[in-house]
Amino acid sequence: MTNITKSDEIQFRIRYGETDQMGVVYHGNYAQYFEMGRTEWLRKMGFSYKQMEADGIMLPVIELTINYKKSACYDDLVKVKTKLVKKPTAKIEFDYEILNENDEILTTGNSVLVFMDIHKNRPTRCPKYILDKLQI
Repeated sequence: MTNITKSDEIQFRIRYGETDQMGVVYHGNYAQYFEMGRTEWLRKMGFSYKQMEADGIMLPVIELTINYKKSACYDDLVKVKTKLVKKPTAKIEFDYEILNENDEILTTGNSVLVFMDIHKNRPTRCPKYILDKLQI
């Protein structure tokens, strides 16, 4: 299994509170934007963090890479593209692109999360119901 195209896109407007004194998005907010994309990707696939946690699975981030290309500013309309990188195992990996209204890449990133059994506090395999839904 090599080339998975399971991707999604969300769009939102940058809020004033997300920017610094110069009206530029504070760098730490990009991790939240990636999370927004990832959460909506999961929701559109039929899962939610809330339900996974109720089922005894957590998904903590164990790696995060962010590459800043251009600034996003207050009131910009941006979109976050979220793409599943490969078939989940005990880990799940996503690539991200944040683009402005002109489709210019502002930021790229990657995150790796691990499936954790809440009760054992140990890594576990990706739940079968997720693999079944992904059909991979």
